[in-house]
Amino acid sequence: MEEYKVPANTRIGHVHLKVSDLQKSLDFYCGLLGFELMMKYGDQAAFISAGGYHHHIGLNTWHSKGQPPAHETSPGLYHTAILYPERKDLAAILQRLIDNKYPITGASDHGVSEAIYLDDPDGNGVELYWDRPKEEWPKDDNGDMTMFTKALDVKGLLALGK
Repeated sequence: MEEYKVPANTRIGHVHLKVSDLQKSLDFYCGLLGFELMMKYGDQAAFISAGGYHHHIGLNTWHSKGQPPAHETSPGLYHTAILYPERKDLAAILQRLIDNKYPITGASDHGVSEAIYLDDPDGNGVELYWDRPKEEWPKDDNGDMTMFTKALDVKGLLALGK
């Protein structure tokens, strides 16, 4: 097969999630995380975004209304990653999660990024993160990018919001 590379400016445009309860998902994604509701299809589907885009996240109950979360070891989406523009924005959402006593499942420094991990009401993984500038990404002795998982400096991050 001939080698093919995706164009450098290609982006993943949106994620569409099966949920068991549309309102609980809207309460989480819009009420807690702050996404804007763009459109609803009755009580079965909704499209939400940041900044007025047509949608970054689609939510629907077409095949999943009232169903339990997928088993942790089942194939499927590991997490949806939501990229914040600046570190201070990640600090603000972390403080919001803490203030609302929302359970956080992890917090990591990956060298290239800092991330907060949690689950939505249906057990879908959610990563909230910001990328360090590319010139700050860690590199090995050959100049190749390296990533790692270390504990996030939560106190340092939260200090940005004060």
